[in-house]
Amino acid sequence: MSGKGSQEEILRLFRRKGGDYLSGEEISQGLGVSRTAVWKHIRQLRDQGYTIEAVPSKGYRLAEAPDRLLPAEIQAGLETQRIGREVVYFEETDSTNLRAHELGAGGYPDGTVIIADRQSAGKGRLGRRWASPEGVNLYTSVLLRPDILPFMAPQLTFLSAVAVARAIGEASGLQPRVKWPNDVLLSGKKVAGLLNEMHAETEGIHYVILGIGVNLNMRPEQFPGDLRYPATSVAIEKGSTVSRTGFARCLYREIDRLYERYLAEGVAPIIREWEGLCDLVGRQVEVDCQQRIIRGLVTGLDEDGALLVRTAEGTEERILAGDVRPMKGE
Repeated sequence: MSGKGSQEEILRLFRRKGGDYLSGEEISQGLGVSRTAVWKHIRQLRDQGYTIEAVPSKGYRLAEAPDRLLPAEIQAGLETQRIGREVVYFEETDSTNLRAHELGAGGYPDGTVIIADRQSAGKGRLGRRWASPEGVNLYTSVLLRPDILPFMAPQLTFLSAVAVARAIGEASGLQPRVKWPNDVLLSGKKVAGLLNEMHAETEGIHYVILGIGVNLNMRPEQFPGDLRYPATSVAIEKGSTVSRTGFARCLYREIDRLYERYLAEGVAPIIREWEGLCDLVGRQVEVDCQQRIIRGLVTGLDEDGALLVRTAEGTEERILAGDVRPMKGE
């Protein structure tokens, strides 16, 4: 077992003890390593920020864990059906979505989670850059293998949005809203972005990737100065920081519940919940579709996730892509 794997296994042993002492002999036998190796791994965990007490004749006790997005921390008490049963962690990578594509092609199972503490090339919709500083936010991708046709894949963006909104509400007590097609807002500012991608052929999907970036503890000075849309973080709006590991567990549980429901009932109940979180339904908007501008009243979403807008002429437009802005005075 690698040093990193041994440390994660020690953390799992601590979690099973529930705060009680764990003897060096128990750790040694559990890992199949010497007592000297156990001490080395304990020292390395301490260097990473874990507070581990050592008492003669009692052993070791995990007193406090840092807010690090390690697999053992994420999976502690996760209790999901599919999501997060496999967790792949990177201290730094270019993009969790790119890593998810590699794992998807490599046969990783439905529900695999990819997490990075920092991204060097995080991306948003239409190739836009997603600022990804270390130690403050959640950058994650979830690999899914649903038995659906390719045209249905965009529906999963709304599953992501509802899951993120639920998790933010549970973690902070705040009331997030959603913006079509793939943003989550707090106080009218972007707090999370979603980028879903897929690998498919005409007859079916090989896998779908739910790319999710959530600004959790980002400070105002960490935001780029060239943002196209006002941004915020959960900590800014709440007035205090939130646990990244606690938030991640909450998010994966919500994705798990919604994914199970989606597979059993389809997208309709998720669309209804998304509409309840969207402030644009029933409002006059302007949609920039690049080739043309559409103005009208948002009436909701179609079953495939298209935005429905009724124009002044009485026609109902189905919009699959575009930037939406409320009309002035709305």
